[in-house]
Amino acid sequence: MTDFDIKKGWFKNIEGDGLKNMMEQVFGNVREEDGAFVSSYGIMERIEARVVSKTVLDIVTVNKDVDPSTVPDEQVLDSKRKLNEFAEKATGFDAKARMKRAQKKAKEGTL
Repeated sequence: MTDFDIKKGWFKNIEGDGLKNMMEQVFGNVREEDGAFVSSYGIMERIEARVVSKTVLDIVTVNKDVDPSTVPDEQVLDSKRKLNEFAEKATGFDAKARMKRAQKKAKEGTL
């Protein structure tokens, strides 16, 4: 489970069908399962996004069970880029800001 902060005032962009539409736009597919939106893309067999609250989004990924040496680097990079693109659209924070926030929480012991 990986919780990401949602930028203040950003929740309006993902409430209702907003998060589902974003996933479909970024990954090309989405379905609903037990209150979460589930997708897949590239090396990621499962990408699950669930709104925890107006300020927290949970994103869980499961990679395909393959030998890493058989997966082209470009496919791995493309999958990572797509996940970052989705996380930025869904939270309002880019990768650098998400990392800084996580580091701050780790230092405070709240992670």
